Amino acid sequence: MTSNLSQPAAVQLCYENVNGSCIKTPYSPGSRVILYTLFGFGSLVAVFGNLLVMTSVLHFKQLHSPTNFLIASLACADFLVGVTVMPFSLVRSVESCWYFGARFCALHSCCDVAFCYSSVFHLCFISIDRYIAVTDPLVYPTKFTVSVSGICIGLSWVLPIAYSGAVFYTGVSDDGMEELVSALSCIGGCQIVVNQQWVLIDFLLFFIPTLVMIILYSKIFLIAKQQAVKIENTGSKAESSSESYKARVARRERKAAKILGVTVVAFMIACHVSVVQYFKRQIHELIHGDLGSLAAQKGP
Repeated sequence: MTSNLSQPAAVQLCYENVNGSCIKTPYSPGSRVILYTLFGFGSLVAVFGNLLVMTSVLHFKQLHSPTNFLIASLACADFLVGVTVMPFSLVRSVESCWYFGARFCALHSCCDVAFCYSSVFHLCFISIDRYIAVTDPLVYPTKFTVSVSGICIGLSWVLPIAYSGAVFYTGVSDDGMEELVSALSCIGGCQIVVNQQWVLIDFLLFFIPTLVMIILYSKIFLIAKQQAVKIENTGSKAESSSESYKARVARRERKAAKILGVTVVAFMIACHVSVVQYFKRQIHELIHGDLGSLAAQKGP
């Protein structure tokens, strides 16, 4: 009589016959092909799409404006995410193992945080730029100049890089978490442990710019609606040339703000998806990191 009890599946390791290797939980071959194809295509779009934006703004002089410089700098941050972060995160997500070494794990995580927060800061400054352009279009060219745009770009790069460097290279972010770090340590893993204080800072750095963008774009759309009603009500009346010019400028700035608003909403949705995936990966690594440590203690 045959037994209906199935044999337990063999535990797969990231590095076979290596003591202390992490547990490997791979997808099926078909799923791996689909995931590599989809995420690989996304990486290519991120790289070449943002490269096209940067090249266009820098090459064509008619595109040299404070807003477009901000957009080009934003494209540079997203381009760097596509080059330095996405391909390696793809391999780690699909293979459930990190094959690129401990040093590059820290560098990869540092680049991930720095460039993503740089993108968020750029979008926040762009929303401020659009708010000024819509609320006061005639004075806007004197308020948001190229030098002001340069300051915004500098802050959008310096602050995230300084923050990520402090998190991943000073060791202060995992103070008091030594036991957890030791439990998660295994060959083929890339687990970044951050204590509660730095988690709070991390949350605020993402939440505050997001809140600023939501408030400003909400005000922009309310102002656009009010101006549209006002223009419609006075459309049949004679307008002076200055009033007509102001109306045209306002309509142009409202249209640009709406387009950027849709872009920001799409970006924020993608960011929230990434945040959810980040915490999902942390939980996955916490569980399987403990299993990997137990397997390392037992030995082959």
